[in-house]
Amino acid sequence: MEQNNITNQKKLLKAIRPQRVIWPILIGFVVIIYLLVKDFKPGTFDLVEFSWLTLVGILVALLMMALRDFGYMARLRILTGNEFSWRKTFRIIMLWEFTSAVTPSAIGGTSFAILYLNKEGLSLGKSSAVVMATSFLDELYFIIMLPLILFILDWQQLFLLDTENTSSLTSSLILLILGAYMLKLAYLIVLSYGLFKNPRGLKWLLLWIFKLPILRKWKQGANQTGTDIIESSKDLKNKNYKFWMKAFFASFCSWTARYWVVNSILLAFWCCDYTTLDHIMIFARQLLMWIMMLISPTPGGSGFSEWVFTQYLGDFIPEAGLTITLALIWRLISYYPYLFIGMYMLPKWIKKNF
Repeated sequence: MEQNNITNQKKLLKAIRPQRVIWPILIGFVVIIYLLVKDFKPGTFDLVEFSWLTLVGILVALLMMALRDFGYMARLRILTGNEFSWRKTFRIIMLWEFTSAVTPSAIGGTSFAILYLNKEGLSLGKSSAVVMATSFLDELYFIIMLPLILFILDWQQLFLLDTENTSSLTSSLILLILGAYMLKLAYLIVLSYGLFKNPRGLKWLLLWIFKLPILRKWKQGANQTGTDIIESSKDLKNKNYKFWMKAFFASFCSWTARYWVVNSILLAFWCCDYTTLDHIMIFARQLLMWIMMLISPTPGGSGFSEWVFTQYLGDFIPEAGLTITLALIWRLISYYPYLFIGMYMLPKWIKKNF
């Protein structure tokens, strides 16, 4: 585990190179500019009526982002037994979000999280347990919420099957969503079995699977994952249901607040009667968007996120040019701040801890 920690330290030092931060910004803006040039029409912004509702909507969007981060912080304090102060917890979450923002969505910032927690005072074993627990809770949220929204909403409207935009691309996205959900479900089952039932058996299974020629180059990483699960299991398997209920409630609040940012933005710039907005459907579409964003190879889903926004939320907005503009505002509120906060905090944190 110590060797893995040193490897993560080297990766972290590379993460603050200027090009690692510039690339996601450039990719996102290039996609936005392309879409604007392609779809923008004169008079698009005449549809927007700036009023007190615009200001309220933007303030609510910012409040949702603050609630999202507060939920993450509360969960981290619960999982660590209030080991960290609120100030230290804020620092860890911001660093975690920064590394998520400069790495592909499928990788995220979790590979660095153990390092952050360890350097802030937790043992390697407990740091691993906390990271594994956050992964378990995040996946549990998706596994519960997707069947729930499918049960209460119209499938055709949710998957854009009742609109003129229905195409082979839409069908491909549906298959992508269902495939990603099955992978998440499988991951949750395997992770639960490893954390709460038989961690050594799971490590043995991982090593056996990664002996296959096509997977052999990742065998070392699989071995470390197995070791992390064994260490995590020691700390997590004896926690009572109240502990898990509190941690899941914090996760639920955080993820739900993340999705209501878009609802607030649409409310702020809605050019018609705001009571006609279908907030539950907008929320559900974002859940699907997030699952799709997990396969993005770009840092923080840059470019892909903006494009998916226009595809999956465009039917709530009357003009394509306005849809693209709102996609940019969404990313300015929910993504770019973490890049700049991380650029400010991470060099100081590295200087202090290394």
